[in-house]
Order: sequence, then structure tokens, then C-alpha cells
Amino acid sequence: MKLILNGGGIGKQASDARNLLNSIISHNKKILYIPFAWPDSTFSGCLEFMTDELSDIEKQGIDMVKTTDELMNKNFTDYACIYIGGGNTYKLLNDLKISGAFNKIKRYLLEEDGIIYGGSAGAIIFGKDLDSCNTDDENKVGLVDNTGFNMINGYSLLCHYTSRGPERTEISKKYLLELSKDKPIYAIPEEDTIYIEDGRVSFIGERPYYEFSNGEVQEKNPSNSIFSQRKIK
Repeated sequence: MKLILNGGGIGKQASDARNLLNSIISHNKKILYIPFAWPDSTFSGCLEFMTDELSDIEKQGIDMVKTTDELMNKNFTDYACIYIGGGNTYKLLNDLKISGAFNKIKRYLLEEDGIIYGGSAGAIIFGKDLDSCNTDDENKVGLVDNTGFNMINGYSLLCHYTSRGPERTEISKKYLLELSKDKPIYAIPEEDTIYIEDGRVSFIGERPYYEFSNGEVQEKNPSNSIFSQRKIK
């Protein structure tokens, strides 16, 4: 299993994450792109944007699915990796759970040694649950079971942290401090990336990330080496 969780950056912000992705995928396959978090159900412009965003990745092209039926009919191992994009996290998780794709993705990761890149909403769903993004996203779809893939050893995740100005950061901080009395959370800026490989985790980037636990927060500096990994506690 190889899981790249980026804080929601694009372009140069996410260059470290894309370099990592390029170093671990097969270059003779396409990338499967899941845009379901995007609010426009026609996904107009999504493929064009992603084609530009991933132009520095060596691949045989990008397949974008527009419906969960299309996704369920795909053989994930035919692809170099799965790329799950950003938008509304509740909408994304709801679509995956209702369709059965949630369990299919989990099997791909755990049983088929899958590779997934998640950005923003596409990253947050791999935490324990979506409570961490409650001040960022609105649950318009009425999602009741907001438990995620829980691939960060019991931590929930918030992206874009400290990337949206001091006022927004302060709102998130107060909320996460209270929430962390019951559950731990990682909050990462758009430039940072969490890389998980077979039970090990590393933080990649140049800006601090934040660990919220027991009503307190610690600022930490990520390692810029993808080889410097530490065991998940």
C-alpha cells in the first residue's frame, strides 16, 4: 500500500507530492481520476485541469470517471494509480459509500498493494472520520456515517490549514483544539504531504504541520526526505 495525502496544493505547491508519485508508479499505465468531490456534477473542466496539473507525471494518459457506475466497472490494477481530487468531502465520501466503491478502494489498497494520491477532500477521507473538516465543508448530502478509511492510525485529517489566512486559521484552531479532546487530528497546509507506505508514515514539505491531541496542539516540521520515515504510533 502506498498512500499520498496532499494538503490541497496545486502547481508548485504540490510539486513534492507529484515528484513522489512519479517515483513510485508504473509509467506504462494510465492514471484513474475520481472527481466526485467537485460540486459541479458535470465535472466540466476537471479533466482539462488535471491534465495540466499532472503534466509532469510520466504516464500513458488520464481516465476520468463521471459516475460511480463507471468507477465500479473499472479494474483498478489496470492503472498506475488512483487520483482522488478535492471539493466537498461529505459529497465524496457519500458517493463512495452508497455505490460500494468505498470497500472496493479499501481492498485495492490493502489487498492489491494499491497506490492512491488524494488531494484535499481526496486526502481527508483517509482519516478516521470527517469531523475534522466540519468548519470547512457543509454536509449538504446528509451523510450520517462519516467514518473514513482510517489509514492514518486513528488520526483524522484537515487540509489547507494555515493556508487560508489568520482568521480562518483561528476558527479551525479553536474547533480542532476542542475536537482533539476526543480524537487526534493532523492539520497540514497546502504545501505538505503525508506519505504512508506499509504501516509507516512520513511528512514531506517545507511548512510546519500541526498535531492536535488531548486539547493541545504541537507545531512540527516535516522531513523533506521521502526516505526518512517513522513508525505510526
